[in-house]
Amino acid sequence: MTKNMGGADRGIRILIAVVIGVLYFMGKLSGTLAIVLEVVAIAFLLTSFIGWCPLYSPFKISTRKQSQG
Repeated sequence: MTKNMGGADRGIRILIAVVIGVLYFMGKLSGTLAIVLEVVAIAFLLTSFIGWCPLYSPFKISTRKQSQG
């Protein structure tokens, strides 16, 4: 599994996950929407820490800078 996420992509995903978490714990999200967004937030965190997004692979997308050498 080759990393396909760049630093900016990972940072944005972590930021979105944190915002969703804060909104949930402040009581601004509830019901089915809260559950769906929490699953999305967990997926964003996992892919950010791993550096690999499974949805990018079939489309050969990579936001990671290619090393010059």
